[in-house]
Amino acid sequence: MSKILGKVYTENDADLKYVKNKNIAVLGYGSQGRAWTLNLRDSGLNVKLGLEREGNSWNKAKEDGVTPMKTEDALKDADIVIFLVPDMVQRKIYNEKVRPVLKEGMDLVFAHGFNIHYKLITPPKNVDVYMAAPKAPGPSVREFFAKGGGVPVLVGVYQDYSGEALNKALAIAKGLGATKAGVLETSFKEETETDLMGEQLDLVGGLTELLRSTFHTIVDLGYRPEMAYFEAINEMKLITDQIYDKGLSGMLRAVSDTAKYGGLTTGPYLINDDVRKRMKERAEKIKNGKFASEWIEEYDEGSKNLNALMSDLDNSLEEQVGKELREIVLRGKPKN
Repeated sequence: MSKILGKVYTENDADLKYVKNKNIAVLGYGSQGRAWTLNLRDSGLNVKLGLEREGNSWNKAKEDGVTPMKTEDALKDADIVIFLVPDMVQRKIYNEKVRPVLKEGMDLVFAHGFNIHYKLITPPKNVDVYMAAPKAPGPSVREFFAKGGGVPVLVGVYQDYSGEALNKALAIAKGLGATKAGVLETSFKEETETDLMGEQLDLVGGLTELLRSTFHTIVDLGYRPEMAYFEAINEMKLITDQIYDKGLSGMLRAVSDTAKYGGLTTGPYLINDDVRKRMKERAEKIKNGKFASEWIEEYDEGSKNLNALMSDLDNSLEEQVGKELREIVLRGKPKN
């Protein structure tokens, strides 16, 4: 056992028998929904796919050899209900479709703890509520499984009515292929809050603004936008690939000594105590629930601010330049 990670569950720690004879209703066929439906099906589990309407997801499922059905039909006789629709849609589907058919001993399963942790969904006491959160996008969850592997998954139990909730969470993780990599245990609170913090502080929020700021700094100093895009944005993939494969120190050993020295001396100058203070303020906003309340209000009012921010980005110089340069990059990409 790792002194840092604690218990890592692998193949011998999980058994499909805990969910093998259950009727599983997967709700949603987006990135994660498609991966879960196909992986659990291919693991020999009894899966029904429930969708709200006959749209693109419905057609995609049929192309994949899955027979989709309306949500209410998939829920008939369901023992396990897996929520894989977007966060802000889950409460509506739960209130209108799931709650009326919930029976004692059923399971509610989530891939992200947002709705349970922030109490958008308040389940009855006589059901199990647990989570299996893949630490990769849906396409990777499916790709790794199809090639005989799996991506790591976090499991957590919010409510253990049966006394077997953790075993069932591990069984779902095994069905996804995760036990071939490793499964770690967490809580709904920890998974939700750290996931949001990672998204906002660096993966989506911090990174996007850093890339845009670097691009405009270079352009403002008189350099051509296409040069700025290549150096500030395009090459980020090469760096993140190195970090993914080798860690931060491995990435640094893969770049030149000039890049190492310049990066390690400039990085702390840019990300200073003032920046870290504001990062902590944003993290506290997630921890105390203020971000969740803000986002729920924004969504309920039609996501006007979000739409405006996306429009601003779509019309920016960096995206206009990037669109043309990405065509050049993709032309040279080897065909699989």
